[in-house]
Amino acid sequence: MADDPRAVAVLDVYGTLRTKILDLQLPPDERVNIDAIAREFGVSQTPIREALSQLEGDNLIIRTPGKGYRTTPLLGKAELAELFEFRLLVEPWAARAAAVNRLRNPSSALRSSLADFIDNAESSPSVRHLLVAHDTKFHDSIISAGSNDFALRAYRATHCHLHLFRLHPADYQGKQTVGEHRAIADAVAACDPDAAEKAMHDHLIGAYHRFAEVFSEGVVRGPRIPPAARLF
Repeated sequence: MADDPRAVAVLDVYGTLRTKILDLQLPPDERVNIDAIAREFGVSQTPIREALSQLEGDNLIIRTPGKGYRTTPLLGKAELAELFEFRLLVEPWAARAAAVNRLRNPSSALRSSLADFIDNAESSPSVRHLLVAHDTKFHDSIISAGSNDFALRAYRATHCHLHLFRLHPADYQGKQTVGEHRAIADAVAACDPDAAEKAMHDHLIGAYHRFAEVFSEGVVRGPRIPPAARLF
């Protein structure tokens, strides 16, 4: 229940640790000290462990028997390429299916998500976290419209947005993403499967190259990513 003190504590710990991991305040591949976190939040270890279990489900935390918990490492260059190869297999197909299916056409949800992000971006204390939420919702809506539960489960299991956005500096605005998402949403709304498939393919290719700049430009990978790096 929402007013259960322990449930509230778990939710608070989970949200705070998730933010710290995404912002690299908890560095990648770093041991997590449960005692220190319990002291920081003023709670017992029980809600800490429950929150860490949820983060383990997000693949942001790894638990090794006998060794405890660690934050997951950042994606490497090869892993980044593999992730986008998978997405290129699934998401252009999903965009095409969404545009064909007039009864389950998700264009209204896609445009609503875009509008919410644009409206709130200027006043948000963290555009980065707002963009993570929008990007996750936008792509999930398209995959869901394909009515293929296996593809949806496989896609969600990657937790791709959480891991990709850990490669980014904290000050980007997502302007290119908004433009590309708008092109996808417009093609889906027009029930134009060819255009929707192409718009998604072009978006993923563009996103891959923006993320790959982390490696090609030799940007420091860790909690001290230079804010001047323009990746999105």
